[in-house]
Amino acid sequence: MADFTANGPANGQAGQPQLVLQKIYVKDVSYEAPNAPQIFQEVGETEEQPQVQLNLGQKAVDLGNDLYEVVLSLTLTCMLGERTAYLAEVQQAGVFGIAGFSEVDHAGIINSYCPNLLFPYARQVLSSLVLEGGFPPFLLQPINFDALFAEQQRRVLSGSAAPMLNS
Repeated sequence: MADFTANGPANGQAGQPQLVLQKIYVKDVSYEAPNAPQIFQEVGETEEQPQVQLNLGQKAVDLGNDLYEVVLSLTLTCMLGERTAYLAEVQQAGVFGIAGFSEVDHAGIINSYCPNLLFPYARQVLSSLVLEGGFPPFLLQPINFDALFAEQQRRVLSGSAAPMLNS
């Protein structure tokens, strides 16, 4: 278990902002290759390039006592023409202790810092699923959660979107 705080190691000082990573785990995982084994032949025979789509989501649940479960959801869909080559999904989760931060900083931690921390784990699970499913390795590029959160905040301030989380 790793402890992170805004002011060095966790020292139990009341009022000091604290950010503690308690657990990282896979909450849910799914893989489907609905058109296997025929799709493997099609991949080699057609000149059509596979189309890959990534859907990203996240949610946070207040567990009480300044603990939050943050879940990063990644769904990777690979299509070859009109047929699904594979569908891989992972929900990578973490339990974080977050206390003593302003509301703005708290939202940034939940919506940016936590997903940034969870993403490499989710990326590894997706990559393994695709490879073990018999397809060429898929390298998922890094995602800038800071920029995504900043854009969401901009939309909220302009009134064109609902807030990401009610935490």
